[in-house]
Amino acid sequence: MKNVRLGIVGLGNIGKFHTGYLLDHKISRCTLTAVSDAYAPGLKPFEGKPGLTTYASCDDMIRSGEIDALVVATPHFLHTTIGIDALKHGLHVMIEKPISAHKADAERLIAVAKEHPKQVFAGMFQMRVEPRYQKVRNLIQSGELGKIVRVNWIITDWFRTEAYYASGGWRATWKGEGGGVLLNQCLHQLDMLQWLCGMPAKVRGFCQLGRFHNIEVEDNITTYLEWADGGTGVFVSSTGESPGTNRFEICGTRGKLVLENNKLSFTRNDADMIEFSKTSKSGFAKPDVWNVDIPFETVGNPHAILMQNFVDSILDGTPLIAPGAEGMGSVELANVLLYSSFINQTVDLPMDSAAWEKKLNQLIAESKHEKKVVQTVTEDFTKSFRR
Repeated sequence: MKNVRLGIVGLGNIGKFHTGYLLDHKISRCTLTAVSDAYAPGLKPFEGKPGLTTYASCDDMIRSGEIDALVVATPHFLHTTIGIDALKHGLHVMIEKPISAHKADAERLIAVAKEHPKQVFAGMFQMRVEPRYQKVRNLIQSGELGKIVRVNWIITDWFRTEAYYASGGWRATWKGEGGGVLLNQCLHQLDMLQWLCGMPAKVRGFCQLGRFHNIEVEDNITTYLEWADGGTGVFVSSTGESPGTNRFEICGTRGKLVLENNKLSFTRNDADMIEFSKTSKSGFAKPDVWNVDIPFETVGNPHAILMQNFVDSILDGTPLIAPGAEGMGSVELANVLLYSSFINQTVDLPMDSAAWEKKLNQLIAESKHEKKVVQTVTEDFTKSFRR
């Protein structure tokens, strides 16, 4: 194979975004040859385009023989079933976030992927190629930050109106999304937390359902995380707060990193704070510090970088930046923080995936929430991308 024939299922906001740069031939050795959506109006803009076939049925596209790889950009609960079907029919698969609506489904998807090791299974976690987060990761892994003792991320600038939630019947429902701000807006930040700091050992979630909106899922959360080595963290998010905040702090024994307002700063200790505390003769002394602003570049289209990496992995065996199996971490964090809130208890990780699946199925079965879907104005949703 010298060129990857790509298909996309799901032509909502993110699916259409991917078609844009693919049809503009921004990805080398790759051609978008098919798209699919069960919503007929979503297919209209693509009908009649040269070299592009439209399918009302994803099943037909998967079995058509016209594609080598599939990008899954559907509502969450379809990620697992479509991903498994595509893998079983010999396709390489890229799954948009989250890889599954809940951990038990993610386990099923990953198990099938392991049964097909010659097929590339990737996740669209594009923040991993953002230079600012790569700089943070390098400082952690090099030991420059020392041992992590505290992590705080306040990301409450996801403000969404009632019109946003009314724009789709699946949005902000247990049946359609499986959760709210944690599983939808915060998935990339949760991926960053576990990519940078590792998975915590236990968590406690405090989640408010429909505090700011007429929805049944969480739109306001404050959570506590604790790592096996004693490090602690707080993760706070909301879609109902304006103007909101996006501030990420990581405190280590050698200093503190702060990422806020498009600026990464490092307050570096002259000595490890624990060692300094043990050896200082003064009760009020502190390590000397340097205040350093760390420059970083920006990348034009992180999604396209991940897509090119997916294609290169298929054709050349290039290591994936975001292997699909690593999408488990963010799904588990989104699930366990919500589950902890429901049962009003601290939960150890890894979580019991069956317990949350049972609770989620109960929420779906007992849901009495009625949504009124309304037409909204066309907007540039890429403004919501979190850099």
